[in-house]
Amino acid sequence: MNYRHLGRTGIRVSELSLGSWVTFKNQVDVDAAVELMAAAYDAGVNFFDNAETYAYGKSEEVMGAALKRLNWRRSSYLVTTKFFWGIHNNINERNTLNRKRLIEGINGSLSRLQLDYVDVAYCHRADKTTPIEETVWAMHNIIEWGKAMYWGTSEWRPDEIVAAINIAEKHHLHKPITEQPEYNLFARQRFEKEYARVFQDYGYGTTIWSPLASGMLTGKYLKGIPKDSRANLKGYGWLQKRMKDKDQLAKVRALQPIAKSLGCTLSQLSIAWCLKNPNVSTVILGASRVEQLRENLGAEKVVAKLNPKVMEKIDKIFGIAKDEDDD
Repeated sequence: MNYRHLGRTGIRVSELSLGSWVTFKNQVDVDAAVELMAAAYDAGVNFFDNAETYAYGKSEEVMGAALKRLNWRRSSYLVTTKFFWGIHNNINERNTLNRKRLIEGINGSLSRLQLDYVDVAYCHRADKTTPIEETVWAMHNIIEWGKAMYWGTSEWRPDEIVAAINIAEKHHLHKPITEQPEYNLFARQRFEKEYARVFQDYGYGTTIWSPLASGMLTGKYLKGIPKDSRANLKGYGWLQKRMKDKDQLAKVRALQPIAKSLGCTLSQLSIAWCLKNPNVSTVILGASRVEQLRENLGAEKVVAKLNPKVMEKIDKIFGIAKDEDDD
């Protein structure tokens, strides 16, 4: 396993990591979580991603119980969580980053995870109603109290990230160090264009999610929607609609010959493509089976095969024109 610095911090994360969104509790119980996390850890994964809102806190409970059983040395792995949506539909408990919510949120997450601290605490979305100064001060306090080592953002606009950094620097507070954005072959604009200055000027790290576009890039939806897929889970009707998109399916089919020529699966090709971007700190993988996880971890070996010609072929499939500056 290769490791990359998380932005300009001294901490290093495995370039492939394991997330719990959709899977933990919904598809994976504690026994399966233990198996998945053990397989990832044995392969060198040291970064495990979670959020209080995943399965309304149950995902954290599953991961916490799994960590208890695994009994790894705490300094040998990293755990994250995120706050914004909350788990209770009540005023001051949902869709906010106010001080009260953040401090109650970290306390709740630590209890469910059975940990003394998390390594990264994210603000899961930006809050338009809470002054950003309040959010920055609360995240600073959480770090000062030893309940988190670092803090970051998820799906924030570049100007919102810069505003938080500037406030932190002005008051000598702990500033956010990483963003958690969606990034895959279908979702490139924000990461590659909008965040460019944030990467360049601030060395911001990234822990990207959905490298397989919720499974579309695995190729398993080319012949319809499998019964055991996440698109068939209750409450994921929106995903089922996406998996029937004819234009996206055509692009996935066009990728198949490239994957075959490289001797890899579509999943490995798509994940390796994400890793090829130097602004990616870690790619968060989602898996409900160990076999699936091991296949995806094999993407590391594909990165070296993605030469400029291969990357150009991929760009052509997705309608990305070669920049004139590259001529």
